Amino acid sequence: MEQEEPNDVIVLSAISQGAKKFDKILKKTKIDGQELNTLLERLEQKGLIILVEKKGWLGSKKELVLTDKGTKELEERRFELQQNWNQMVSMWKSGDKQKLQQHMEDHKSILPSMMFMGIMDMMMFSTMMGFMGMAMTSFMPDQYMDSGGHDMSGGHDAGSGQDASSGQDFSGGGGFGDGGPGDMGGFDVNF
Repeated sequence: MEQEEPNDVIVLSAISQGAKKFDKILKKTKIDGQELNTLLERLEQKGLIILVEKKGWLGSKKELVLTDKGTKELEERRFELQQNWNQMVSMWKSGDKQKLQQHMEDHKSILPSMMFMGIMDMMMFSTMMGFMGMAMTSFMPDQYMDSGGHDMSGGHDAGSGQDASSGQDFSGGGGFGDGGPGDMGGFDVNF
């Protein structure tokens, strides 16, 4: 994945952590519904995820799963993010404020991915920000800095401003709708 697509790794990580339906991914990632729909379509086109239908006692259900290619991509990105975090820690320990600040500015787009995947130690990151005399909001988007905590990968359920439970179809022109009434393509939030 290109560096410009940091939310792709967040979505892949959410799916690998068990969020296999649109509304669960939306809630876990806090990504705007239309943007999430576009991301899911792109990940499917790249062969990183697929929509599978599973049959169960109560009928069939549709879920998103990582392909082998998607799992490999996620592992590679996790390794890259871990290396990047290790560099930040080394710069902080060396006491070079300017170098650390420049590195963080250059890699600002991947910081939410580090946080989401649990790579970034939030206490250490907060200490780094204090060391540079900056607020954490200088480098983290507001959607990740809610008052309820910083661990997006576990139990915190802050809303994203989108009501996925309303049955709204965030259409984006892909082929994941069920063809039912009101289906305009895209990922169907009712799968």
